[in-house]
Amino acid sequence: MELEARIASVRMAETFVISRGASDEAEVVDVELRHEGVIGFGEAAPIERYDESPASALAFLEGAGEVLGDDPFAFEAIEARLRERPGEQAAKAALDAALHDLCGKLVGLPVWRLLGLEREGPPTSWTIWLGEPDDMAARAAKVQGRFRRLKLKLGARDGRDVERVRAVREVTDVPLQVDVNEAWSLDEALEALPQLAELGVQYCEQPLPAGDPDGPELKRRSPLPIYVDEDCHTLEDVAFCAERAHGLTVKLAKSGGIREAARMAHAGRALGLGLMLGCMNESGLAVAAGAACASLFDHVDLDGNLLLVEDPWPGVELVDGVQLPSNEPGLGVREAVSDPR
Repeated sequence: MELEARIASVRMAETFVISRGASDEAEVVDVELRHEGVIGFGEAAPIERYDESPASALAFLEGAGEVLGDDPFAFEAIEARLRERPGEQAAKAALDAALHDLCGKLVGLPVWRLLGLEREGPPTSWTIWLGEPDDMAARAAKVQGRFRRLKLKLGARDGRDVERVRAVREVTDVPLQVDVNEAWSLDEALEALPQLAELGVQYCEQPLPAGDPDGPELKRRSPLPIYVDEDCHTLEDVAFCAERAHGLTVKLAKSGGIREAARMAHAGRALGLGLMLGCMNESGLAVAAGAACASLFDHVDLDGNLLLVEDPWPGVELVDGVQLPSNEPGLGVREAVSDPR
């Protein structure tokens, strides 16, 4: 197999704000795998929080071609060789997606069929990025009727997070989820969570910093299910996360791809954990890989491509709030042709 990779930019429709900072665009790394005249595509969305960057992902990918071999269906062997090279999970996820896309095209099946899964997963949430309470409420009202779930970014460290949720609740009756991105202490969480429960919030994602020793105590005392994101990367983390959370947030860019995400989902089910599939700020190419395995999960946050000014890889279809993977072979997305004007 021949491998090529390049850095690309995706631009957000609006400045995207979470507790750790704000961004107007994201750099991703697009991957192409060629075999017998067929091309498979994948995308890496590395972030600084996990000590990864577009440059480090690109460097990893430029040296990964030698371990791929000649059989694109040899997933286990390829994974084993890649596992010997630590880190760069987003780059590995891009390779995994490209392999699935390539194999689907070679046999003429969409990836979700190749995996033996259902096409339709849960409805995606729409992310309401962190802002003033009235601004978050206005943005929630703006998408009324388009999305069946809303995910509110919290963690401004100004004591107004409950006010933000209350403002949004006043303009919508859809299920709400909140994501704090590690910004609360145990005391702050224990003060806020009962009020969020009264407002009908379904669950709270990563209220404490990853690895916080108060995690198990918060799980025991929280009136809301706690899901962990920054704590949860690969299968090895699942047992640890079960001690401190009621659910897992799985992202392909953290796990290294579809196959590891599926293992995590099955392990989480065995431990009685809830499952959420998330994404980074990424295009439809990366979202397509998530959508292909979304039916394994209870909750889905796959709005990355919908947050962009323009999706450079169309093919995933939003139908009644659900991000449906394509019925075309492979991931079913195609790079958009730029307007020459």
